[in-house]
Amino acid sequence: MVGLSLKHLHTLKTHGLKQKEILSSGQLLRGYLQDIQRRRQGFLDIAHPSDATKDILKYAKKVRGSFEHVVVLGIGGSALGVTALMQALKPLSWNQISGKKRGGPQLHILDNVDPELIANLDSILDYPKTLFVVISKSGTTPETVAQYLYYKRKMKKAVKGASYARHFVMVTDLEKGFLREEARREGFVNFPIPDNVGGRFSVLTAVGLLPAALIGIDILKLLKGASKGADAFLSAKTEDNSAYQLARAQYLLQLRYGVTTTVMMAYSSALYSVADWYRQLLAESIGKAVNREGKTVHTGLTPIKALGVTDQHSQVQLYNEGPYDKLILFLETKTFRSAVSIPKVGIHEQAFSFLGGVSFADLMHTEQKATQEALTQYDRPTANISLDRISEESLGELFVMLEGSIAFLGEMYGIDAYNQPGVELGKVLTKKMLLDSH
Repeated sequence: MVGLSLKHLHTLKTHGLKQKEILSSGQLLRGYLQDIQRRRQGFLDIAHPSDATKDILKYAKKVRGSFEHVVVLGIGGSALGVTALMQALKPLSWNQISGKKRGGPQLHILDNVDPELIANLDSILDYPKTLFVVISKSGTTPETVAQYLYYKRKMKKAVKGASYARHFVMVTDLEKGFLREEARREGFVNFPIPDNVGGRFSVLTAVGLLPAALIGIDILKLLKGASKGADAFLSAKTEDNSAYQLARAQYLLQLRYGVTTTVMMAYSSALYSVADWYRQLLAESIGKAVNREGKTVHTGLTPIKALGVTDQHSQVQLYNEGPYDKLILFLETKTFRSAVSIPKVGIHEQAFSFLGGVSFADLMHTEQKATQEALTQYDRPTANISLDRISEESLGELFVMLEGSIAFLGEMYGIDAYNQPGVELGKVLTKKMLLDSH
């Protein structure tokens, strides 16, 4: 179960929000839900098992045991969700565990064109035992196409004959784009990304589900949690709709107090990459120059990721005493999956007697509570997203809740939360500069 608590917003001296300001706006909520459904974005449609899910499970079962390495070639929304799933649901040292103990292939996510990163991956891959999953919504993402062309050549050299095609899977647009053409031309296995699902909302499509299934994550449980999140999102009761409550709090804090930054601070190393995924979701969706009426607004919320307790020692000074422009959103799990305790202290360690016999989980929880209380005393707004435990179901529910909050923010700001026109100019200039350099 995923819960949202905004209670610390209600206790601030000068920068808080009253509970009734968030929960007494049911008419607004119903209107927003109607507008969101009218826009026919598909992030809710994919929050349930489908024929595509069956196809993914069938393929994963067919190739189980055939590959020691799975390499995802993708960037942005084609990589961040996969990374979040792997880090949350597999051991943090998954790729370092020996093959038999691991019980599945290593998963490498190549989300950059840094030549040193590519060369490093080259040095560890056994090409005849490697599967490349090539992901691009448009099928024309230059960075992903560059990676694909490089590894296609490498694989053809390593695996002679037509059998090299079994080492590639395409996840792309159903009809168009270079990668779709390649899939047809080369006979690659391929999975579509629905037209009405943007890249940053695509973690519950084959973009995330296929790599997850290949390393043994239960994607049916993931979708079970997502379905629960979708039901909550569609609730017209404000007290039951966490996605709406979060968006309403962010919007009112910005409108009233100029809080333009959301810090997602994960008090779990396993959830740290969720903050990475959310960072793109918030930035690319809400940072827009014009609203739906074509009026220049230059609106947006700036996302920052942080890790508790690590960043108590690197960022919290700013959050406590810096500008009043940040909402600290704590992402926490009530139950950790490992139990590790600190030994009782000896006579020479009495200054640290408060640590003796305490579990690391209790230390983590206590530091989070203390950090939040300190922020509250400094009159800084905070909120909590809590998972009962980290599991496939809770991750699925969390993804949909956060995606839903973005949909609500788009309606509140009156902007298109599903496009990304500000990304295009850089792509155009990159192509022009490379052509001019030839």
